[in-house]
Amino acid sequence: MNAKQQISALIDTKKEQFIAAADQIWGTPETRFATTESVKPFLEILEKEGFSIEKGVANMEHSFVATYGSGNPVIGVLAEYDALGNLSQVADLGEQKAEIEGGNGHGCGHNLLGTGALAGAIGVKDLMKQEQLTGTIKLFGCPAEESGYGKAFMARDGVFDCLDVALSWHPMDTSMAWGLSSLAVYQIYYNFKGISAHAAAAPEQGRSALDAAELMNIGVQFLREHIIDEGRVHYAFMDAGGESANVVQPTSSLYYFIRAPKLEQAEEIYKRVNKIAEGAALMTETELEIVFDSACANYLPNQAVTTAMYENFKEFGNLNLTKEDQEYSQRYYDSLNEATKANLITRARQSNPTASEEEIERLGTMPVLDQISPLVFSEATSGSTDVGDVSWVCPTAQVLVGCEPQGTPPHSWQWVANGKSSVAHKGLLAAGKTIATTAYDLLTNPELVAQAKAEHQATVGGEKYQSAIPAEVMPK
Repeated sequence: MNAKQQISALIDTKKEQFIAAADQIWGTPETRFATTESVKPFLEILEKEGFSIEKGVANMEHSFVATYGSGNPVIGVLAEYDALGNLSQVADLGEQKAEIEGGNGHGCGHNLLGTGALAGAIGVKDLMKQEQLTGTIKLFGCPAEESGYGKAFMARDGVFDCLDVALSWHPMDTSMAWGLSSLAVYQIYYNFKGISAHAAAAPEQGRSALDAAELMNIGVQFLREHIIDEGRVHYAFMDAGGESANVVQPTSSLYYFIRAPKLEQAEEIYKRVNKIAEGAALMTETELEIVFDSACANYLPNQAVTTAMYENFKEFGNLNLTKEDQEYSQRYYDSLNEATKANLITRARQSNPTASEEEIERLGTMPVLDQISPLVFSEATSGSTDVGDVSWVCPTAQVLVGCEPQGTPPHSWQWVANGKSSVAHKGLLAAGKTIATTAYDLLTNPELVAQAKAEHQATVGGEKYQSAIPAEVMPK
């Protein structure tokens, strides 16, 4: 048995504690920085496993850095454990049904993500102990990836500056090493304050904050035509001024996400949105407060480390799905509409251009996809993640593990329902083994680390990482 096979076996011997932790976190879904219960399984296991733990880094109560070993290289592993609001869902059910009406749910699989990272850190730690390897493993507990961007605050405070390389992963409905970029994001609150009045008896005495918010949204709708094609602007009403239509609404609040391929492009759109908000306040004679919430950078995949990670993924990323796993997941595939099912056939054909129609049909209709896609590096962007900020600080690589039902999107009830299944558990273990074996490569191959760092310097062009979050803004 070689060293990497030993790592895989070591993770398997402790798999029950990782699975139990994932299920425990699934059962206590918490959002943003308020991950009081979700962080507890990590701290308990890491203390038992001999890691030294620093809690509350970067002004976040429920963040941590757990360290094992000493000396170089210093390898970081990124763990997330936050959930999403209003995505409560009964586990294992093939239809949408909230466990708690309006409650939270793990619709992006972070209960798996964090514990898979934990498995990876402990797996490589156990081999380091056996072989007395020099080097340092750091597991970072990072709240608020979904909204708030804990890693961006950590990066701003220099928490990742000690790293030579960082590794991560994410659940997905297809398996691949991540060679794409992601969109940078600004998150901002626009709070309008007006004057209440009787809407029928004295409307002229009122100044409607709700009118201001609606005018702002209309202005942004017109702006969409005049920003770059890749730009994205989303909003939610946080306060619509109350429930009485007979009162001129004195308050209203909007929460905006502004996305673009690069931070400077998001900044440009942000400034234009601010002007629209100011114009809406001027038109309605209301007061405007702009509150910067957070931001994260675009992701820079490091090709050297991603390629090494991909090779390990091909060996250790097979979920070894059973007939029972596929039968279980059929309920989620059956919940898809016909257009989505047709798109899965198209995706299978594009990914397997030489395959027979019979094979394409099989791949396109599998409840859980059982293949790892070829490694492709591209400047294309998809989604957003605060792993982007880490990737500007040091070489970073991650894989996507296809342990979610094929065709279902992140932030869906299907992902929440699937979160405690055998398929999900197999995904976190595959991720842990891939992370641990890649960390082993970095610990034992100084040339790979040097190559990764040289590539990183060339990619950032000598630019030093600068956070887009203003210094006075704190996690909240």
